[in-house]
This record gives sequence, C-alpha cells and structure tokens, in this order.
Amino acid sequence: METQLATDPNRFTQDLFDGLPRRYDRLAEVLSFGQNARWRRAMVDRVVGDEPHSVLDVATGTAGVALQLAERSNAAVTGIDLTPAMLREGRARVRTSGASTRIALVAGNAEVLPFPDASFDALTFTYLLRYVHDPAATVRELARVLKPGAPMASLDFAVPTNPLWRWSWWCYTRLLLPVGGLLGGADWVRVGRFLGPNITGFYERHPVSTIVRAWENAGMVGVGTRAMSLGGGLVMWGTKSEAER
Repeated sequence: METQLATDPNRFTQDLFDGLPRRYDRLAEVLSFGQNARWRRAMVDRVVGDEPHSVLDVATGTAGVALQLAERSNAAVTGIDLTPAMLREGRARVRTSGASTRIALVAGNAEVLPFPDASFDALTFTYLLRYVHDPAATVRELARVLKPGAPMASLDFAVPTNPLWRWSWWCYTRLLLPVGGLLGGADWVRVGRFLGPNITGFYERHPVSTIVRAWENAGMVGVGTRAMSLGGGLVMWGTKSEAER
C-alpha cells in the first residue's frame, strides 16, 4: 500500500476511502474510543474565535468538520475533498442538517486548490498530509488561499512519545484497528491495516518539528501544537503573517 501511496497518492486516497462514506464517521468515533469528536472541537476552537466570514475546510470528507464550523460560527463554509463518494455522503448530511445555504462542498485537490490567493478568513484540514506528494508544498498551497492575519488549524493522528503509551498505541493500531472490519466490512479492514504503519512511517519521515517548520516557511506565525489523548492525536494551529499584505 505504501508503494502505491508514494507513486500516486491521489488515486490511492480515492481508492482507500471510496467504500467507507456511510460508515466513516461512526467508525472514526468507535475506533478512536470517542476521541475524534473531541479532537475536531479542539481544532475548530482555533479558528472560530475570530468570527470568520469565510472558512475553507480541506479534506472535508463527509462534512463533519464543515458542519461544526457552520454550527459554531456565522461563516460561509466551503469544503473540498478528493473522493467523490465521500462528497456525496457529505452533501446528503448537509441537506439533512438544513445547512445547504451555509456550506458548499466541491471536488478538488489540496495540492492545487481552485481558489485565488487570499480567499478565506480561516482554514481547517484533517488527516491530510499523510496522503500528499509533498507535505511542505501542500502547506504552502493551503497558506496561499488564506488572507493575511487569518488562522489555520489542523488535526491528524500522531504517535505517542511516552514509551508506555507508544507501546499501547502500537498494539492498538496493529492489532485492534483491523478488527474494525467487524463493523465496517472489508473496506475498513483494508484501512485499519494501513493506518498504523502509515502514521508511524509519516512521522519517521516528517517529525512534528519538521511540520512546524513547514508551516513557518509557508508564512504562518505563532505556530503551536497540542498532543491529544496521550499523544494519539495532534492539533496544530497558526496565523498567516500580516507581512503577507
């Protein structure tokens, strides 16, 4: 799987998640022991305080974060994702919620966003950088569409630094995640087997300090990180430099 991800990450990501949309959010909550919602709230906290008028949610998936952004702000929310099946489920959820006038979901690639420079007052992205060719270049592209002074926040899985929790995390990701197939079927077995090695490999190649530096090199200031749930999740945030004006 890692070889296919390295050679064609966009196609790989579409194939990996194509069969999961209807079960994605339920499985994410169950298999993160209910922590995914808490992580999302912590990320959204970092961008709604400035009362943005427009927010871009990248890798929006089934629109879970986009819906929370609409609930917690008065912003017009644009969600973008690479996988058509996830977007179809996201659009259904947006219609059911009655938020269709506030949320627009579009298909697109985070590595080449279809928006002009300085288009948005805030930006969020979740579980993204492990699936792109060049994480640093992708962060630069995300920062490009932010207005000067606008906040950006992200969420991803992480590897605990404490040896005891790291061992427990390894057992969980290698042994328990694939058992999610009992809930999600063969598609989730595939994802469950992939996630643990993928997360470990990503942070071996791109330590958190390297990701922070990529944000700073993209023109973000005040970059901060928060380890969540004993280090199993990572929320990161920063503000686009006013010097970009």
